[in-house]
Amino acid sequence: MKRRLLFFIFVCALVIPGTLCANNINITNVFLTEQDSSAHTIKVQFDISWENSWRDAVNNDAAWVFVKFSTDAGVTWKHATMKKSGQNPYGFSAGIGTSVDMIVPGDLRGVFIQREENGKGTVSVQRAQLVWGYGMDGVSDADANSLETRIKLFGIEMVYIPTGSFQAGDADASLTGSFKAGLLQDVPINIGSGSALVFNNADYGPYYYRSAGQPGEFGSGATFTVPSSFPKGYDAFYLMKYEISQGQWTEFFNTLTADQKITRDITSASGKNSDQATYRNAVSWSVGDATLVNNREDDRACNYLSWMDLCAYADWAGLRPMTELEFEKACRGPQQAVKGEFAWGDTAITAADTISGTENGMETISTPGANACYNAADFQGGDGGRGPLRCGIFAATATDRRGAGAGYYGAMELTGNIWEHCVTIGNTVGLNFIGSHGDGILTDSGNATNTDWPGIDSTAAKGVTGAMGSGLRGGSWYDTDVAKLTVAGRHFAATADTNRDSRYGGRCARTAP
Repeated sequence: MKRRLLFFIFVCALVIPGTLCANNINITNVFLTEQDSSAHTIKVQFDISWENSWRDAVNNDAAWVFVKFSTDAGVTWKHATMKKSGQNPYGFSAGIGTSVDMIVPGDLRGVFIQREENGKGTVSVQRAQLVWGYGMDGVSDADANSLETRIKLFGIEMVYIPTGSFQAGDADASLTGSFKAGLLQDVPINIGSGSALVFNNADYGPYYYRSAGQPGEFGSGATFTVPSSFPKGYDAFYLMKYEISQGQWTEFFNTLTADQKITRDITSASGKNSDQATYRNAVSWSVGDATLVNNREDDRACNYLSWMDLCAYADWAGLRPMTELEFEKACRGPQQAVKGEFAWGDTAITAADTISGTENGMETISTPGANACYNAADFQGGDGGRGPLRCGIFAATATDRRGAGAGYYGAMELTGNIWEHCVTIGNTVGLNFIGSHGDGILTDSGNATNTDWPGIDSTAAKGVTGAMGSGLRGGSWYDTDVAKLTVAGRHFAATADTNRDSRYGGRCARTAP
């Protein structure tokens, strides 16, 4: 069993001048320097550090760093384009301190920063530099050097999940909707390449689809193909180490326009219908910037996120939704499927019920052996109540994978806490997903715009406004039936739910460059 030292890392935003950071990711000393008017570029210099990083023979963690800029003194924010792509591209600097690589994808939406060599512990880099191609964003030379121009630098912790085979499904015939290799075989299927997968149920193979009975879902007798363009988890990708936190959501929300905020307001009647803490969601907004009740629940997983909310966040951050096959890969890795297993690879699960300490990002769970948030616990201690916990709360220096509640590659809370929105293979709409990445730009009304993502209302050009093609995996704080928390259980894997629910949230992914 692979041991990880994992702690929650929270998104950090900085504006010139000033510093804002939380927990153990820290981005400071951000400023613009070395403008090149002939190339229409300027460098963004900063220091970055985070604790409990690793790179080993299996995988590594990374920070996805991207820049938002404003040329009107912070009234509106846009996504900055990096000048060049590649590994450590010309003009970019990894700074001094921990040896890191800077990897800029071809779409130039941001940069992955990760350890260059095997090791573990704190990453600490000073005077790192990105090259912002401001001319590519329509910014003039004068505006790029204006006192009205401001930037925010965001960092999201990711884990790298390498290319490789894995199993999907389970040997437990009772798990609702789980994949298996033929009608008469209660064994998982093998995803051994990125090639198309044929579910030929009429002939009992090669792969059998057990319908969970959702509207619009393929039935048990259907024959369908998961195309090679659909991200199946075989090819390498990055996944957020944690579910989107309430702090991350408010940082995203506060870069939106007034009209976009109205659409994305999870405190409205379509969401929790309150500006008070409700099922442990503390986001509060009426006008201006969103805040958090008591200003201390930043690290708590953000519930009340609809599919459209998750897509908007993914598009804004230059990421994408994950698929349900990637979810199983992130949980299980290359290991043999275990009957009825949870994300940490076995069937031992204990519900948290007692919080120790003030909920300020340092609180812990004192329930002996607890490694998951489920069973509708009404928490004792802390802020009490029922709902999700702080992201990464079960990880400590002495915990192994089971004790930390970690997936094989180090992603946390894949079991329990909140149901995670995924792209399903359970219907034709989901299968149209090709894994395009967000470009950082939302519609004027605050919706994602990627036409291959489930829910696009292309006729009205409104962006993601539906949910057909999406689903939910992993279970939540509310569930008492542990089968819903298993890696292979697909109870709501093709549920096209547009609602904001106290049980719903998620995380985002990005195909590796």
